[in-house]
Amino acid sequence: MPAPRFLQLADVAEVLNISANQVYALVRRGDIPAVKIGGRGQWRVEATELEKYIERLYTETRDFIDAHPFGEEAEQSEDVHN
Repeated sequence: MPAPRFLQLADVAEVLNISANQVYALVRRGDIPAVKIGGRGQWRVEATELEKYIERLYTETRDFIDAHPFGEEAEQSEDVHN
């Protein structure tokens, strides 16, 4: 059976290992694109959008690491203190 196209916020929370409230906040801020479906307006996240969000996080993390190299900072800190 193919994976579902749309995920409930609880499913997204499970994938990201965060709470459903945190996912809701990400959706409301526009960090994760989502749609409201049905008469009760249930939020759904398209699986491809979740994957794009995760890829953006990987890119942002790589950029952060490149801008803040761990080894060099530790060496510079030691030089200052010696």
